[in-house]
Amino acid sequence: MNPKVILVVEDDYLNRRLTKKILQENGYQVLEAKNADEALKILNKELVDLTILDINLGDGEMDGISLGNLIQNKQKVPFIYLTAYENAKVISEAVATSPYSYLTKPFKNSDLVASVELAIIKSAKEDKPKPTILVKDGEYKVALPIEDINYITSEGNYLLFYTDKKTYKCRSTIEQILKVLPSLSFIQIHRAFIVNKNKVEKFNSKSVIVGNSEIPLSKKDFPNNLSSTG
Repeated sequence: MNPKVILVVEDDYLNRRLTKKILQENGYQVLEAKNADEALKILNKELVDLTILDINLGDGEMDGISLGNLIQNKQKVPFIYLTAYENAKVISEAVATSPYSYLTKPFKNSDLVASVELAIIKSAKEDKPKPTILVKDGEYKVALPIEDINYITSEGNYLLFYTDKKTYKCRSTIEQILKVLPSLSFIQIHRAFIVNKNKVEKFNSKSVIVGNSEIPLSKKDFPNNLSSTG
């Protein structure tokens, strides 16, 4: 099973690293952002399972509650608040954005992990749209769920998207599509091939096996990228 991906949005470096350490020790994959701008860039690119938001993200920066409101309305990613604020007004404003939990600092490691686990379980029971990419199926365009892609290969001015059921086409380049795909899941292993790391069954120094396909491997750091924890 692939580890759940958690984005920690915290302006304080030490607090951010401490939270990351606790989560990694409990088997989670962790991404970091020090402000709302960084967080939104990650959320627009990566497939994140849960976001942990600090309410105070520094002077002159968008606060965590405003960011939570944006996430609720656009990205639809579940989030919890982790903050030193215990002010009734702040708590009321935070609760209005529908967080999955609210923790105050200092927190117990066990409380953080429990809040994260409960949020992920609750989120898994909800019906959420899957991220897609627009491709061609014959003469028609369809929205292909990103998680269904096994691998992508370049063919002239087009890319071919291979799934378990069929192959789709899109006019694009390897370089362009890498800017769209979540980098935690997809990696270029050859000048003409991108693979979904979650679909890799086995590999050696020369090739990667995805389903019934053997794909040439030229990136020598592939094993490190395959197990990268962000």
